[in-house]
Amino acid sequence: MNNIILIGMPGSGKSTLGVLLAKAMSYDFLDTDIVIQNRCKNKLFKIIENEGIDAFLQLENTILSDINVENTVVATGGSAIFGAKAMENLKKGSVVVYIKLGCEELKRRITDITTRGIVMRPGKTLEDIYEERYPLYEKYADIIIEADNTSVEQALQMIIQKLTN
Repeated sequence: MNNIILIGMPGSGKSTLGVLLAKAMSYDFLDTDIVIQNRCKNKLFKIIENEGIDAFLQLENTILSDINVENTVVATGGSAIFGAKAMENLKKGSVVVYIKLGCEELKRRITDITTRGIVMRPGKTLEDIYEERYPLYEKYADIIIEADNTSVEQALQMIIQKLTN
C-alpha cells in the first residue's frame, strides 16, 4: 500500500480523518480541494460559480490525474469520483477508503451548502447528490467505513483496523 485515498460525500470527514490518519500512519497528507484552490487562486465555490460545474469537474479531473505522491493520505473532494482518469490515477498502488455517512448525518454536518464548494446542479438537493454519488463511491472503494453514529476517533480506529487486516 503506497497511498491511502479517502473518498465520500462533502461533510463525511475526509479532511479531518485524513490529517489524523496521516499522523497515525506516519504518512504525508494532501487535500485535493486545497490543491485545486491553490492552483486556481480561488475558493472552490467561486471556481464553480465563475466557471460552471462542467468546467470545474473537468479541471478537478485534470488536476487529480496529475497527482503523483507516495506514502500519502489523500483526501479528495466529494466530486472526485466523477473523474475516471483522476480515480484511475489515484487508485494506482493505493487503497481507496469510502467514508460512508447517511444523508441525515450529512445534513446535520453541512451548515452552509452554498459556500462549501459542493458540485450541485440547480434544483438538486443533498439527497439527490447522495443518490447520484454513492454507487460511484462504492465502485471505487477498496474499503467502506460505515461512519454513522461514530466519533472521529472511532472512525479513525475503524480505518486503521481495516487497513492493517
